[in-house]
Amino acid sequence: MTSAPGRRSSTFTRLLRHGFTDPSGAERLLDGPELTPVRSDPVLLDALGATADPDLALLGLVRLLEAQDGATARRELLDTLVAAKPLRDRLLGVLGASAALAEHLARHPSDWQALVTYEPRDLHPGIEEFERGLAGATDPVSLRVAYRRCLLSIAARDVCGTSEVSQTAAELADLATATLRAALALAGDAAPGDAALCRLAVIAMGKCGGHELNYVSDVDVIFVGEAADGADEDKALRAATRLASHMMRICSETTVEGSIWPVDANLRPEGRNGPLVRTLASHLAYYQRWAKTWEFQALLKARPVAGDLALGEEYVAALQPLVWQAAERENFVADVQKMRRRVVETIPAAEVDRQLKLGPGGLRDVEFAVQLLQLVHGRADASLRSGTTLDALKALAAGGYVGRADAAQLDDAYRFLRSLEHRIQLHRLRRTHLVPEDETDLRRLGRSLELRTDPVATLNREWKRHASAVRRLHEKLFYRPLLDAVAALAPGESRLSAEAARERLVALGYEDPAAALRHLEALASGVSRKAAIQRTLLPVLLGWFADSADPDAGLLNFRKVSDALGKTPWYLRLLRDEGAAAENLARVLSAGRLAPDLLMRAPEAVALLGDGDGGGLTTRSRAPLEQEILAAVGRADNAVQGVTAARGVRRRELFRTSAADIVGSYGTESQLAVADQGALVDLVGGAVSDLTAATLAGTLRAVVRQGWGAMLPTRFAIIGMGRFGGHELGYGSDADVLFVHEPRDGVGEREASEAANKVVAEMRRLLQIPSADPPLLIDADLRPEGRSGPLVRTLKSYEAYYRRWSLVWERHALLRAEHVAGDEDLGRRFLDMIDPLRYPAGGLEEDAVREIRRLKARMESERLPRGADPKLHAKLGPGGLSDVEWTVQLLQLRHGAEEPRLRTTRTRQALAAAREAGLLREEDAGILDEAWVLATRVRNAVMLVRGRAGDTFPTVPRELGAVGRYLGYGPGHAGDMLDAYRRTARRARGVMEELFYGGS
Repeated sequence: MTSAPGRRSSTFTRLLRHGFTDPSGAERLLDGPELTPVRSDPVLLDALGATADPDLALLGLVRLLEAQDGATARRELLDTLVAAKPLRDRLLGVLGASAALAEHLARHPSDWQALVTYEPRDLHPGIEEFERGLAGATDPVSLRVAYRRCLLSIAARDVCGTSEVSQTAAELADLATATLRAALALAGDAAPGDAALCRLAVIAMGKCGGHELNYVSDVDVIFVGEAADGADEDKALRAATRLASHMMRICSETTVEGSIWPVDANLRPEGRNGPLVRTLASHLAYYQRWAKTWEFQALLKARPVAGDLALGEEYVAALQPLVWQAAERENFVADVQKMRRRVVETIPAAEVDRQLKLGPGGLRDVEFAVQLLQLVHGRADASLRSGTTLDALKALAAGGYVGRADAAQLDDAYRFLRSLEHRIQLHRLRRTHLVPEDETDLRRLGRSLELRTDPVATLNREWKRHASAVRRLHEKLFYRPLLDAVAALAPGESRLSAEAARERLVALGYEDPAAALRHLEALASGVSRKAAIQRTLLPVLLGWFADSADPDAGLLNFRKVSDALGKTPWYLRLLRDEGAAAENLARVLSAGRLAPDLLMRAPEAVALLGDGDGGGLTTRSRAPLEQEILAAVGRADNAVQGVTAARGVRRRELFRTSAADIVGSYGTESQLAVADQGALVDLVGGAVSDLTAATLAGTLRAVVRQGWGAMLPTRFAIIGMGRFGGHELGYGSDADVLFVHEPRDGVGEREASEAANKVVAEMRRLLQIPSADPPLLIDADLRPEGRSGPLVRTLKSYEAYYRRWSLVWERHALLRAEHVAGDEDLGRRFLDMIDPLRYPAGGLEEDAVREIRRLKARMESERLPRGADPKLHAKLGPGGLSDVEWTVQLLQLRHGAEEPRLRTTRTRQALAAAREAGLLREEDAGILDEAWVLATRVRNAVMLVRGRAGDTFPTVPRELGAVGRYLGYGPGHAGDMLDAYRRTARRARGVMEELFYGGS
């Protein structure tokens, strides 16, 4: 076959055409002595070209021929290969798909004869046939050789298409069953005394139990032991444990022939910490008292496979009733929510997109969903009690528990993904669920799945298509049948009964399934276009509601919004056509009371949740807000209308801010939750503070315009205090302010003072008039002399008071003072006047330091609400907001004069400035910042969830769960949240005591 230099041979071209990627290497192998008798036979080349990897198949064939014992054996193999198409297809198919089985054949060159027979009973062997194949094994090494010989025949049927993927998986499970029996027999032969003392049953779990095993997978088992007649139970259990341990080692340990697969008994009660073998009574007691939902889910696949099969059947019969009662357990919903929330964080980032099993749209998604529906509906319908995923999916479709078309699509996707998984593992016989990145590997995989035209691109396209179908799985399997049950639009179709629909809603977290079904019926029934769009939207929305702490509230709120906006042409179109809008709405409606309440007062604000040009969920800064509000006031006929318009803008922007906060905290399917919690705190504090300032500016303009026209007889400024001045307002915060005025030239003090007081009174009245918009409460109690002092003072009066009478607490409070509305020049002069008080030259005198410490200690002992848990009080508790803020503010009072960077009203900026100035360690600054951010987030969460302000965690479990979700904790982890808060606060308190009370 050698060609002239510089010219490609015809063989080279033929090899390329037959799919060889290294035709030069293939030519050399074909020219070798092993293939001399058949090198020109076109049948051989065609058969090699039909394999997944012709180069790999040819190399494996040459190695197999080299390993034959003499020329006669080689000739026999070649003659059979050329003459018998079944052998040719099976042998070359295996060699082209599995380098590991090619290696086995090279070590055991006569094993190719296991592929020669081609009788009907060989097409789909079962446990009995595999037991015959393993019968000659007398030790772990020979058992491995026999196992690989049987595996060779399974792989041959698989790659040739004789067996489809579910049959292959079943054969692998049957081979595993036969192997466990052979291993247990070897263990018994090695310790006949132990075998005589006990009855030992091996229960297959997982994929082996479900009759759907992979090529390379842990074989999950549970052991049940009983004493033989007359034997002592303790001695019998010790003997059974020795037998079980030896059986596991026989299968798992590596020998000169490698290992078979690990036997994993960690699904047993108490996992690795529990005894390897228990009696049936002990198993039953554990599952009755201690088992978690996932353990009952695992028992769906329990199947006796080895040892005392009668005992194994007793085990299954005893535990199966408990499996079908799992959906009635107290924590079932929370457990389901925890299991449904995919934990892809544990997968390395580089692997997420290549994970066939655990990645988004992977095999685990289908398996979990099917098992969950079995748990929910299997008690009443025995036809669903199958351990095999595809059989269970078929039964669910037949019973109307899932849509037939959806079940067919998922069946197709699951078969494709399992086939891909099988081919990946078959190549090296290694346990992996990662799709390879190497193009050669991808090409082999594509060809092995009969994707011969551009196999790499086609494989990737098909994989992504099926994964995408699985990603929509919860919509398809869980929620569409609920709508079919209430809409009843297709006569003759099997559909959920009312009781089955109720059971499913309860399992998905709905506490009032009857009300939920009424809402679904109201939204989705009928033949109108609106109802048709709702039927498209609701399966997705129901899934998002179920992912929240309060699905019932989410669905109810959605019905309210839909009723209010149902006749508008843009509402359903927005949810249907703009990708983010529907999910954002679902998150907002099910996260608590505040955002839905704001939305219900003006449902058209739903438009903010879309992707369009209306600004979406990007919060607005003060300048455009103030411009909009002042323009609205200017168009109003009177002050009431003007302030009503300003309050309407405030309501809309509070909704925008709360929605942005919720979506950022929860994350969406396309965007992870915001990792920087401080950024969310700054977003809310800045947005609400800017909005409050703009609202006050508009209200001031409206009041002055109605009462005095263009100009008030006195200059008037509003100074923000507390969290308002610090740009740290929360959703439920009052606006702490000081009012300062200065008579204009020619205006008397009395006239000016009366005008200023009228302005303040009217502003407060207008901002609190009962209406659909939330009130804005103005609190001026931080003024000189507190509630006993005048509400408004002139600049000179403030100056005189502070010069002569100011107390330490008033100087302390002035650290947060910032001009927020009204006359800018007057506001600036006020701030210039108080700077020497809040940043005293030479620092704070020691008497003042002691007084501040005394005030703080008094506040801790007196102001904490009775009955409140101090350790969980976000404002006044140890390590809460007060601890951090007083610590930072003491540093500002003592060092602000000499360190300009400390002259800020904002806590986090002041903390960062103190760190940069070397006034506290970086570690301590980080601890204080973390605690302040967390406490602020807790207060924001409580307001969002309950709709009213609070400084401590809710006691109602559902509300506490919602706070947890906002803070990033999954269902059932409220305790972890509280523990984390206590730890964070405890560390902050330690830093505070050192810096605030301990320093000189």
